[in-house]
Amino acid sequence: MPKAIHGISVAHFFETHGAKLQLETVTGDAGMHRLIHEGSINRPALALTGFFKYFANKRIQVLGAAEMTYLKTVPQKQQIIIFQKMVKEGIPCLILTRNYLPTHPMLAVATEMRLPLFRTPLITMNFVNAATLCIDNEFSPSGTEHATTLDVKGVGVMLRGDSGVGKSECALAMIERGHSLVADDLTVIKLLDERELMASSRPLNFGYMECRGIGIINVGEMFGVKSLRQEKRIDLVVSLREWTPDVVEERTGLEENHYEMLGMRVPHIELYVRPGRDMARLVEVAALTQALKKMGHDPAKTFNDRLIKFMSDQASRPVPTKIKPIDRDGNPPHEPTTTSE
Repeated sequence: MPKAIHGISVAHFFETHGAKLQLETVTGDAGMHRLIHEGSINRPALALTGFFKYFANKRIQVLGAAEMTYLKTVPQKQQIIIFQKMVKEGIPCLILTRNYLPTHPMLAVATEMRLPLFRTPLITMNFVNAATLCIDNEFSPSGTEHATTLDVKGVGVMLRGDSGVGKSECALAMIERGHSLVADDLTVIKLLDERELMASSRPLNFGYMECRGIGIINVGEMFGVKSLRQEKRIDLVVSLREWTPDVVEERTGLEENHYEMLGMRVPHIELYVRPGRDMARLVEVAALTQALKKMGHDPAKTFNDRLIKFMSDQASRPVPTKIKPIDRDGNPPHEPTTTSE
């Protein structure tokens, strides 16, 4: 089930993304418990003029060059009224770009009403773009899947299957061939921008695998840093099934099946585990085939089109007729006659 995000604290946002966004706190730890309720950024230009009818008070508020220049024209008493009104509306925090220093009324109100106030050297446009990606990631729908996920030559492959079917063993064989592990056994999924599913591991489990009969292994230490990947877009879901004599396996690849996660449909194939089958090689080929399909090259469809054309050409070819022999003069040869006795 997807997990709903109703809000994140300013403290969490600062601890998680503060270094990336080059944030510096101006008012210390005061008010860090305030919650950010919307995954977007707001520049309160109209609010600074006193218009609060459509004020996006649940978002992070960013003041850039335009806002700070405007505040120079506003009397200090009016600034105090405006910032008090903004805080009473429930804004989570204020962030000043370009390393601007807060005005005296702004600092006084933030200190008195325990409003978090930050600075960053980034220009406003760059900060808004970067912060929007960070906050959007926090508010993205998320869920978990009992699956192992790998990066196979740029294709994100999620391996599903019942416990003990061989997901981790298959993944280990693929890591030995140079592919990268994203998550083992439990994959965390986020829907980014309502268009792509991103897979990652829980921080505690990142880089570790469980191999039955051996135990827990550290993939990074055994195979090097290149064998690990922090996150990867999911392009293909492969379900490993136990083979039974009555199963009907796909033979042509013309049928397209999908697996749904967080409202998104991902290409899905089923592979049956049986003695003698190199499952790692089959998953690798499935991933490369999916990469070809994304580039517009579907081998199953191409072969099917060739087969249909061949059958059509055969059907339209005229049926040969029997040619009667002739002599040198162009006359049919003399046919012997039989006499009845």
